[in-house]
Amino acid sequence: MSAYILVADPAFLRASVRAYYDRVDEIVLSYDATSTSWTGTPLPVAECLRIIDALDVEGKCRHLPGSYARVREHPLDCDTYQRQEALDAASHDTDWVLQLDTDEVMLDPGAFFGALERADATGASGLDYPSRWLYSNVGDDLFLESSTRFWRARASYPGPMAVRAGTRLSLARQADVPLHRVDFRPWNTDPAHPHTAPVHAVIAPSAGIAHYSWVRDDETMQRKFRWSGHAEAYSKPEVYRRWAGRQRRPLLTALGTPARRDDWFRLSHISEPREEA
Repeated sequence: MSAYILVADPAFLRASVRAYYDRVDEIVLSYDATSTSWTGTPLPVAECLRIIDALDVEGKCRHLPGSYARVREHPLDCDTYQRQEALDAASHDTDWVLQLDTDEVMLDPGAFFGALERADATGASGLDYPSRWLYSNVGDDLFLESSTRFWRARASYPGPMAVRAGTRLSLARQADVPLHRVDFRPWNTDPAHPHTAPVHAVIAPSAGIAHYSWVRDDETMQRKFRWSGHAEAYSKPEVYRRWAGRQRRPLLTALGTPARRDDWFRLSHISEPREEA
């Protein structure tokens, strides 16, 4: 088994890779050779590589620099192109390839790899494993988390977290392949999927993937808005205003959830990754 990562974001990189480092044979490190994002902004690639070098005690990581800042193309097309090159490179002499982003942390690696074994046994070509979308850090291990209207855990699926070697991607991490789909309940909990979407296995929310995408300070969040594949949508002023408002009033945001038609949140305790000095 191998993995690839897009080297760009240092915030939760160490915790993300450590969760699966001992389970894979190789990790392909994909990054723009000029440390430039898909939208033409600078990326802290050197900082990320220093973190990776320190944790790569078994020499599993293989560098794959390239030219990915193709600013005349849509950022999501650049995203897909870079991921496909990384996935192709990671597909040699292996059966499955992990494709977690570096702000995604497995809360229970045993449950994740158990689900991957079942996906493999059923003949699926991808593992759709649920993420918990975290919006802001409220206090020690307390986060504002996307939820159902009445504060239950809900899943999100940015794409299969593992795919068979040689898979062709359709958009970013997404792939039009047979999926083994895991959720937090026996029915679909992701509003982005139809209610009839199949669920093949159920796990507790504590075994999901913590997605720390929006857990940033103000300056870092604004930089990420500019380099993201979704920069066009994130650059709208109301996106930042909503994020900043909920950062300031997380309790009111959670309490007001049942009164809103969508955009629901709850407060959740999740063990935050601890960075070593």
